[in-house]
Amino acid sequence: MASSKLPDKLHRDTLAVRVALEPSQHGENSEALYLTSGFVQPDAETAARRFAGTEEGYTYGRTSNPTVTSFEQRLAALEGTEAAIAASTGMGAILMMCMGLLKSGDHVICSRSMFGSTINLIGREFGKFGVETTFVSQTDVGEWKSALKPSTKLLFAETPTNPLTDVCDIAALADLAHSVGALLAVDNCFCTPALQRPVELGADLVIHSGTKYLDGQGRVMAGAICGPSKLIVDVFGPVVRTAGMTLSPFNAWVVLKGLETLGIRMQAQCANALAFAQWLEKQPAVSRVYYPGLASHPQHELAMRQQSGQGGAVVSFDVRGDTPEIARANAFHVINSVRVMSIATNLGDTKTIITHPGTTSHGRLTEVQRQAAGIGQGLIRVAVGLEHIEDLKTDLLRGLDTLT
Repeated sequence: MASSKLPDKLHRDTLAVRVALEPSQHGENSEALYLTSGFVQPDAETAARRFAGTEEGYTYGRTSNPTVTSFEQRLAALEGTEAAIAASTGMGAILMMCMGLLKSGDHVICSRSMFGSTINLIGREFGKFGVETTFVSQTDVGEWKSALKPSTKLLFAETPTNPLTDVCDIAALADLAHSVGALLAVDNCFCTPALQRPVELGADLVIHSGTKYLDGQGRVMAGAICGPSKLIVDVFGPVVRTAGMTLSPFNAWVVLKGLETLGIRMQAQCANALAFAQWLEKQPAVSRVYYPGLASHPQHELAMRQQSGQGGAVVSFDVRGDTPEIARANAFHVINSVRVMSIATNLGDTKTIITHPGTTSHGRLTEVQRQAAGIGQGLIRVAVGLEHIEDLKTDLLRGLDTLT
């Protein structure tokens, strides 16, 4: 059953609900979930053409699936890119990107403030295969420029960063990358296309962990790369088919449904996070708050320009402590005192999540790496959800007001 083609220039909120494959002959209004590992071919000749890639069509679940295609099309529409390709996780998407773009002798410039697993994957694992990585300041464009080499193939930034919410100048980094023929990839996990579209600022590729805000309710793992068709189809497509970091149809369907409420969730969670961050700045047990929506944030003005005037939904803060040991004990006390928030390492859920980055998301980094990234033992990250803001304040005060 055919449906009418969507008109041009629709708002992102409309794209998030409507972009997908055409309905089947049954005319389903909610996108179908295709749970099958393989697809029956009409004849041997068609099968040969489809497996050779000279004719469009579904063949095998590791290669493509209609539900996954709908997710990819919707996310690409939201990011404003020509295409997208899904992966089993966000880290799987980063692995796919690096496998597709890099070879021995290539050079990568990466923010030292990125997610701990990203630092280990690019710096340590790809280092085994002769890829050189230089880690630089997230916010100092001069450091990125000084690190450029003739062998530089990729600049990779996450903005805002996890967990300190540092913001980089996407347009400036894009200009640097393009000046040496390199690509700029931006991890847009914290903002999502509801707040920020990196390609509009010059980025070439956008990375997502769909596990976070794209799903929005902590249900499944997913990842994706958005970008030009020549890279998505010709470079990353073969990597997925060969290496098998394929997104399952069920997980694709869940995130596809999550995208339908992305805009309203992000607006509500950003509002909650701003109120929470403003309140935290007034707490005597808190020494510093990290949140781009605050005027006190070093990149506040840049963040407001890049992020549609919103600060996102992640707030981090340092609890007071005269020594790293005391600061860690105080942070653990605050975390252990909550009764509403979830103590977990994920983010992007409708449920507020609290965690200690120094021993979880960045726990596998060396102490030198943690210090370089600014991850202290008193640091607490809160991914603010949709609970009532007063309940969240009261929950945190159980620990903040009882610190000795």
